[in-house]
Amino acid sequence: MISSVRGPVRSAVGSTVVIEVGGVGLAVQVTPATALGLRIDEEARLVTVLIVREDSLTLYGFPSGDELAVFELLVGVTGVGPKSALGVLAVLTPNQIAQAVAGDDDGVFRKVSGIGPKTAKLIVLSLAGKLAVTAATSPARARGASSVAASVLAALIGLGWSERVAAEAVDETLSELADAAGADSAPPAVAAVLRLALGRLGPAAHHVTGVAAAASTGTARS
Repeated sequence: MISSVRGPVRSAVGSTVVIEVGGVGLAVQVTPATALGLRIDEEARLVTVLIVREDSLTLYGFPSGDELAVFELLVGVTGVGPKSALGVLAVLTPNQIAQAVAGDDDGVFRKVSGIGPKTAKLIVLSLAGKLAVTAATSPARARGASSVAASVLAALIGLGWSERVAAEAVDETLSELADAAGADSAPPAVAAVLRLALGRLGPAAHHVTGVAAAASTGTARS
């Protein structure tokens, strides 16, 4: 089972990205928002699940474990295939899905292409009690924050911190920024989050300052 992939992005077209791992290009199915958040030739890391069918082997990837967990729950619902599950996550965040399930609102799922009324109701019934609702977040901010988190996490891992330590720093940093800015504010810049996360982690890498400065320069140019 392929549980994650990490490597340079070689292409990103529509909902398919190719990430090179050990000299092999792996095609990964992602949401459009995830694909837009990746940059060609820059390193990316996605948590993944391999879906095996009689005539295909398809790898689905996500920037966070929360999205993967919801995807696997959705696929377990009768009538929901991997493409439909990915479609749900393309328009709804994990928290929005949890809120809809908690509120017994199947209407939001009917808006997803390929999800009919009966399947939408089954999603609500099947996922009841399996998802936790967190503080409300706007869709635009949620998609932006997900992209920012993935970029900062990849940068910290590249600097030598373990994935667990880096992920905790990114989550805590984004949470503090969200609390300070409010749910409907624009997603923070990658360079800003990276600097704050580095400050939280401390001077564990001798070239941290240069990397943060480079990130700031890159952001200014864009």
